[in-house]
Amino acid sequence: MLSLSPASPARQVLREVFGYDSFRPGQEEVIATILDGQSVLTVMPTGSGKSLCFQIPALVRDGLTLVVSPLVALMEDQVAALKLDGVAAETINSSRDRETNVAAWRRVAAGTVRLLYISPERLMTGRMLAALQRLPLAQIAIDEAHCISRWGPSFRPEYEALARLPELFPAVPLSAFTATADAATRQDIAAKLFNGGGRSFVTGFDRPNIQLAVELQRDGKRQLLDFVKARAGESGIVYCLSRKKTEAMAELLVQHGFRALPYHAGLDSAQRTANQNVFMTDPGIIMVATIAFGMGIDKPDVRYVFHANLPANMEAYYQELGRAGRDGRPAEAFMLYALGDIRQRRMFIEEDDGDSDHKRREHKRLDALIAYCETARCRRQVLLSYFSEDSGPCGNCDICLNPPVTEDGFEVARHALDAVVQTGQRFGAAHIVDLLRGGDTEKIRSLGHDRLAAHGRGRDESKETWRSILRQLVAADYLRLDISGHGGLSLTETGAALLQGQGDFRFRRDAAGKAGTRARKAVETAELADADAALLAALKALRLTLAKERGVPAYVVFGDRSLIDMARRRPSSRDTFAEVFGVGEAKVRDFAEPFLEAIAKFG
Repeated sequence: MLSLSPASPARQVLREVFGYDSFRPGQEEVIATILDGQSVLTVMPTGSGKSLCFQIPALVRDGLTLVVSPLVALMEDQVAALKLDGVAAETINSSRDRETNVAAWRRVAAGTVRLLYISPERLMTGRMLAALQRLPLAQIAIDEAHCISRWGPSFRPEYEALARLPELFPAVPLSAFTATADAATRQDIAAKLFNGGGRSFVTGFDRPNIQLAVELQRDGKRQLLDFVKARAGESGIVYCLSRKKTEAMAELLVQHGFRALPYHAGLDSAQRTANQNVFMTDPGIIMVATIAFGMGIDKPDVRYVFHANLPANMEAYYQELGRAGRDGRPAEAFMLYALGDIRQRRMFIEEDDGDSDHKRREHKRLDALIAYCETARCRRQVLLSYFSEDSGPCGNCDICLNPPVTEDGFEVARHALDAVVQTGQRFGAAHIVDLLRGGDTEKIRSLGHDRLAAHGRGRDESKETWRSILRQLVAADYLRLDISGHGGLSLTETGAALLQGQGDFRFRRDAAGKAGTRARKAVETAELADADAALLAALKALRLTLAKERGVPAYVVFGDRSLIDMARRRPSSRDTFAEVFGVGEAKVRDFAEPFLEAIAKFG
């Protein structure tokens, strides 16, 4: 394991430029590995500080660091934040006029820029590649690296061209970063970018500050209104499946007195940009959106993500819920799902241009999400186990907080597990259900499965019940779903033990239940409780004013954690202001005076 010495230049940059006293979990080894000249793939939860992992090496090593990023808005915000920290960073992108881009390139070519943010489309042009090959590159960092993989939830064809980078820049270390990559996606990224080599760091997928909850949709409009009313004044994102529903839900919220804006691909780009800017800058805005409102939404104080419809799969769900609580404070991810959503998602998969293998894989990914919805087990355990991460019950999901009513499923589970074993642990759920129900299909007859002991053993249960039981067995880790293959079910070690009579299994027969929208868990951080509320409000107002003057989102000036620390410490000089969390030398220079003045007014 590589580490950094106490006198390392990286530690000096961490403190003097970014204003932090210590690294977050996982950062130090990734930074040390990059500084050692090795290529790395890093999977870190959203909000855990991925960007610092390539920004600090960029400031320690000589030469230019190239950062490949998928969205203009994300590049602009990150460059603005770096400049406020006193870092020479630039972006060349389509939102800027030619004169601005040419001026930025001149600074890059002159060697005065340490980080250049650029989209994959612009990077992979012959002219840009030729120009960059003449410059001393220190590293190439690829953000949102899951976009390069067809296995991932957000594949972007333009990212595939990045697989040429090792050939074009053989002496330049590559670093790839993402918050969303299961094992198959990670292997694909490493194969494309590192020819299967490089080092991989997976620091975990858990976001413990986000409370997880799922309800069957009964009256979607009422459920949304009840949820939002309990969180009045807070920023949130409401995801909808269609443009029409996005418009309708935004209008519903406005009619009930909320500041809500729509965002979908059907709006013209100017309107989308305007709505996004309001959401990023103003407090208490609710963005009602399709998945067009996605990557690059780096607003730290989003307090909830509400899915009005079922997401596409577990990876997409994880990515979307990860837009809540990036500041580390309590946040919520609440999902409604309905049978109609499931049917529509199946239809989308079938209508996709992918081949049969791709469609089969996507159906199985959707199966895993449905199992998550129907589970009677801690939701966080199910979510993390999908990404091959173990955890205990979280105490911060609806299942842990309000355990559902279940029934003994020992016998039905053993029937299902036995059917999987008797058929060779290679068939999917549909065939197992047909077998248990005593089906007389051509497939069952041709395989001779009508002669198996399991055939017809579960006639007393409906197809839907068996499908739900199998999904819950997958969710509870008794059965494993082969997502990267043909979707076959096989027994886990726990499942094999249950089949031998060891352990138990309880299941939910009616996943809908009668639970209404639950009461919000009133949790605030101890830091907030200690801070003077009036002073904190004044500091937030000052931050918003300064951000608008500079044309940047408020969090780029200071994050909430910095303001909370400021309100607690009440610094009275530039030296004590420099001790505040997230305050580096540039922010002391640019912001000490107005914030010290505001603090002084509170005695």
